[in-house]
Amino acid sequence: MTAPTMSPSTGASSGGIAAGKQQPQTTVEAAGGPFIRHSQPGRRPQYLTQGVAFGGIINNPLVAAPGYLRSFRIKVTASGGTGTVAVPAADAPFNVAALVTLKDAFGTPLLVAPGYEAFYLVPKYGGAFGRGATRDVTNFQTYSAISTAGNFQFSTQLPLEFVKAYGTISGANASLLPTLTVNLNPTSTVYSTPPTGAPTLAFQNDADFYWLPEGVNIAPPGMGTTRQIVFQQCYPNIGSNSTTTVQFPRLGGYLDFIVMELRDSTGARIDAWPSRIRIIVDGVPLIDSDINTLFEDMQIAFENTSRPVGVIAVSRKTSFSQVDEGLFDSGETYLSTNPGTLIEVQGAPWGTIANAPATLNILVGQIVPSGTLIQGLPEL
Repeated sequence: MTAPTMSPSTGASSGGIAAGKQQPQTTVEAAGGPFIRHSQPGRRPQYLTQGVAFGGIINNPLVAAPGYLRSFRIKVTASGGTGTVAVPAADAPFNVAALVTLKDAFGTPLLVAPGYEAFYLVPKYGGAFGRGATRDVTNFQTYSAISTAGNFQFSTQLPLEFVKAYGTISGANASLLPTLTVNLNPTSTVYSTPPTGAPTLAFQNDADFYWLPEGVNIAPPGMGTTRQIVFQQCYPNIGSNSTTTVQFPRLGGYLDFIVMELRDSTGARIDAWPSRIRIIVDGVPLIDSDINTLFEDMQIAFENTSRPVGVIAVSRKTSFSQVDEGLFDSGETYLSTNPGTLIEVQGAPWGTIANAPATLNILVGQIVPSGTLIQGLPEL
């Protein structure tokens, strides 16, 4: 009598009770050490919404990830447009969104900004999405500028993590997930001359996350700490060739980047900066600089990435060098503020503004720690 043959798929001679059994985890580390030693970076889809019309809204519910959310990777595609007359507006295609709102499970705003600022300036100057030329999403292979038929595509990132593993939020509890709402602009805003037949939009959202550590009870550093990216208008407005001191709205927390954006009365970005600019904190000049020297500082910090018209960025993520190293930062040079801190920008005078008055907007990364801010290198 022949002995029964062992099945390679069940590991048993009868019943098949082990069929499809999960393989043992082979990447488990010995206990001890930082969180990133015991976790693995992963990615999973959130949703893909297709056939969305301009002027609509995207507010699909997010899905759980078995770990800690790092960022959301967004791809926007406009397809199906027809004709040969489409002309993009100045901030296109990123102004496809009128407003991007990312909130945590308790309704705390983590990012609230228009599309140009959220989809383009945040990855470029926020220090959480690559470094060098990769900061500029127009350099990605997925990027396609607006065609004469009105079609386009770009990929971008909405960050949570601001230092390696620091700033993440829990994604494992399906009842306590963040929310993302994107209000879309009409074609008349995205295009200065709309295409003959308007395209429709596809919006893809993937989540980058850290897997829950296997075999050890450890959480990311500073759980509960968030970076809130704030877009605000400064006051007062700025007249042509005027000597004006403009005040930031009152902020708070630790600032790791500051982007200033100057727009005229039509909403167009303009370079009407003063020849010498002063950034004053509580009456003390923090920066008193020739404007071209400040532009050169941007080239150094952001590794020669092109400066958009009307934009000045100051990085406070340069603890180790003159270069913004992205997630590799110790937080030593963050600007500590509280709701009483007064930040002002002074020009004497500002430049010529053809469509006066101009408005100064700011885009700021504001870190709100749970407890004491972790500085140094918590993961090393």
